[in-house]
Amino acid sequence: MATVTKENIGLLHEKLTVKLEKTDYLPSFEKALKEYSKKANIPGFRKGMVPSGLIKKMYGPSLFTDEVLKSVDRELIGYLQNDKLDIFAQPLPLESDFRQLDVNNPADYTFHFEIGMKPEFQLPDLAKAKTTRYVVTVTDEMVENEITRLQNRYGNMKDEETVTTEDNVLNVLFTETDASGNEVEAGIKKDNSILVKYFAENFRKNWMGKKTGDSENVQLKNAFDEKEREWIIGDLGLNKEDASSAERYFKIEITKVGLMEKRELNEEFFNQLYPNQEVKTEEDFRNKIKEEIQAYWNGQATNQIHDQVFHQLVDHTEIKFPEGFLKKWVKSQGETPKSDEEVEAEFPKFISQLKWTLISDKIVQDNAIQVSPDEIRSFAKQQLFSYMGGANLSDDQPWVADYVEKMMKDRKYVEDAYSRLQTQKIFEWAATQVKPADKDITADDFTKMVEEHQHHHH
Repeated sequence: MATVTKENIGLLHEKLTVKLEKTDYLPSFEKALKEYSKKANIPGFRKGMVPSGLIKKMYGPSLFTDEVLKSVDRELIGYLQNDKLDIFAQPLPLESDFRQLDVNNPADYTFHFEIGMKPEFQLPDLAKAKTTRYVVTVTDEMVENEITRLQNRYGNMKDEETVTTEDNVLNVLFTETDASGNEVEAGIKKDNSILVKYFAENFRKNWMGKKTGDSENVQLKNAFDEKEREWIIGDLGLNKEDASSAERYFKIEITKVGLMEKRELNEEFFNQLYPNQEVKTEEDFRNKIKEEIQAYWNGQATNQIHDQVFHQLVDHTEIKFPEGFLKKWVKSQGETPKSDEEVEAEFPKFISQLKWTLISDKIVQDNAIQVSPDEIRSFAKQQLFSYMGGANLSDDQPWVADYVEKMMKDRKYVEDAYSRLQTQKIFEWAATQVKPADKDITADDFTKMVEEHQHHHH
């Protein structure tokens, strides 16, 4: 009769020993051999009439190994389930154990496996954590800038003869040249559309009075200030990180001069942007814009609280790991075994991700967090509408339902959506546990803080 015993060999690191007697696997092996002889199709013999000795010689070793391993698996799984052992990954077998199998000499066998036990741990009390809700102040200037952006976006472009103002829009052709203005063979050529005011302040006057067909020879670093220059360099297909990109020369030729006529602030415009929302006066419009800007920054502040919660959970949850087992497991993954140096290099990131997985799983289990199929359907629908540019689409149209059902049959999509929704719910739960202190901040300072934090983590 088979037995399984457990022996501790390190922190949360156990060795399982499976002992099989001949009687545990021999009857099933002999049965498998008989079944195979009935089905075997070997030239020179009628089906079912192949001598058992020949079957054993040809297929015995592989059938023998299969039956022994099935018996080992059965005993292992039964032991893990009966003792309710919560383990990482799968038991790791000692390869040398499997070299002892001999179909011509059935015997009692012993196999050894290593397992890594999942640790018990406690989450920190998030209510005691110091967290901050950053309240971005929405200024009149921010409202004005957004109104101007919307007026321009929904405005009408009219053609102009000449450049007369910094608000003129220039359709231009960039052609790469040398310092003397001669076109570079096989150099860059790229069309673009640029407001005159996007050029460096001391360069804008060069465009005044110019018309279609006129051009300027420029060095990028002289024609644009840093922010716009970075955008232009990227658009030209050059490397923004390479300082020499700004040293390149181009001829910029005007192919068209335009001027954006801003939309008037009237009820027709308000109704186009906010249909059926009772936005009738300029004051209503400004209040609506302010609400939207505030909602955006409130969303960013919530993301920031989620980030603080993540660090509270990861930095203040003490979890011990069976590192000896996990390093062996990491080493065994992939088509070719990793070297000890590769394992050591990968291990810190691996442990960090594993820690967050354990914390997430605990939050999900302790708080019965679930994601329903209907929530995944709703997520797919929202994604579709987002892809369509947020247009006012009716969600009861047949093609929308067809798209959603098609996505629900895509296993990879469903798994990804499930994971994203579950993560969102984990953070939503965690955010209800903290008691953040409000802190007023400007939009610029908030953006700078987030960028510095992201840079620090990269």
